Amino acid sequence: MPGPELAYLVFGLVLCALLAGAIAYYFSAKRKAKVEEAKYKMLQDDDEP
Repeated sequence: MPGPELAYLVFGLVLCALLAGAIAYYFSAKRKAKVEEAKYKMLQDDDEP
């Protein structure tokens, strides 16, 4: 596996790892409260005139 083929393989694996990391970060339990906060904020009644 010389040169360009190896480079494409490494590049593809890096992109897959970045995508998996982004998905894991977004759906992590620590971020769930922050993500859900916007939904509950929209559902609150506005009591101010």
